[in-house]
Amino acid sequence: MTAVQDERGAVDTPPDLAPAPLSDRLRTALGAPVRALREAPRRPLMTVSLLALVSLLGYAVVRHFAHTSMVDMIVYRAEGAAVVNGGDLYGLRVTQWNLPATYPPFAAMLFVPTTWFPVPFLRVAITLCNLGLLALFAHLSFKLVGWPRRDLRAIGVILVTGAGVWLEPVYTTLRYGQINLALACLILWDLTRPDGKRSKGVAIGIAAGIKLTPGLFAVYLLLTGRVRAAFVAGATFLGTFLLGALVLPDATWGFWTKYLYDSSRVGKTEVVDNQALSGAVARLLHTPAPGLTGTLAAVAVAAAGLGVAAWAARSSRWLARSEAWGVCCAAVTAVLISPISWTHHWVWCVPLLVLLASEAAVERARPAAVRKLRWRLAFGATLIAFLSFAMWLAKPKGALVLELSPLHQIPTSVYPLVGICFLLAAALRVRARRLAAGAAQTALPGQRDAGSSESARERQQAPAAR
Repeated sequence: MTAVQDERGAVDTPPDLAPAPLSDRLRTALGAPVRALREAPRRPLMTVSLLALVSLLGYAVVRHFAHTSMVDMIVYRAEGAAVVNGGDLYGLRVTQWNLPATYPPFAAMLFVPTTWFPVPFLRVAITLCNLGLLALFAHLSFKLVGWPRRDLRAIGVILVTGAGVWLEPVYTTLRYGQINLALACLILWDLTRPDGKRSKGVAIGIAAGIKLTPGLFAVYLLLTGRVRAAFVAGATFLGTFLLGALVLPDATWGFWTKYLYDSSRVGKTEVVDNQALSGAVARLLHTPAPGLTGTLAAVAVAAAGLGVAAWAARSSRWLARSEAWGVCCAAVTAVLISPISWTHHWVWCVPLLVLLASEAAVERARPAAVRKLRWRLAFGATLIAFLSFAMWLAKPKGALVLELSPLHQIPTSVYPLVGICFLLAAALRVRARRLAAGAAQTALPGQRDAGSSESARERQQAPAAR
């Protein structure tokens, strides 16, 4: 059946096509985890659950002896208090490091509920919330990639939640009480929704209103032909700005005319904590201010990264998991070109690792005569990089960071190197699939074909791997 349009132009939707009531949709959504656990194979589920529990207990012990301060959580709480008490939002300094507020006023408004609870309670509550967000992020990553098959995804979510705490970006997010996982879940939830949803883009706009960098995903939507979603994201972001201006007019004026452009408020560019391209260039040039060279490098990577992301997403006719490749390229590009990207901003390593694991699993399921090690090696190297804590192990003291030789700078810039390698691998992957299919190198404007000959072959060759 199809919708019927009456003489006034109104659409009369047949009962069987009408949206389900909100209560039914909520019941379905809340029951999904339970159904997933029931569908999962018993023995692997119990084994992985036990391993995850041991891992989380080990993390709790390490966290206790590491004296986790959760300094960013304290900054968020101070921002919320400034909103409640009418204080100077961008004049505050908290903790022994005199940390300031760096997010737009809209974000500070969202932090108000943190003022309702004491800090000891917040430490526990926010840690548990971040673990829940890690599980959701894992679920959304598997959904984005379309791997593994549905009855195994609950096992994958439990594994990532239990073992993922040892990934340096996730560990540091938990250590500082950061909001990276919340922002990543907003973005990935939006990107995994059907393109036909009229509200697609709202969550990306909200994330950009909290922290500006997610706005790059609106550009990704625009480049991949989802114009309405891109404009919805832009309109939502504008709404967050107007709300901030209405509630906090002075702070809004100060942020957008002054504090946004003061990079010294965020931190020093050259420190190894900064795993953006700007930090790598500053260390390579032995200067605290990379200047024009850093700007040109960021522009080049932005153009190349977004180009590869759009190329991958528009190649679904030839490339399996094309949208996953596109989203991961956009995410890596966003973190690379940001003026400051602390190590915990790289929580996008989770979907990146899931994507590489899926490629490795499919490759391994192929006949031995054509099987290669490339994706298993790529997955292993990337996993080691994000588990290594390399930048902290190699971190020199004070100004010595600007005196390292290029060879000694490799561990201090490990994430930018991984990001650039990933973009290069994505470009080579798309090009190889298009050449193998005898396709043109450039898709027609607006083309986002469904289906993939490679996907069909993989479904035949490796049903278990999916």
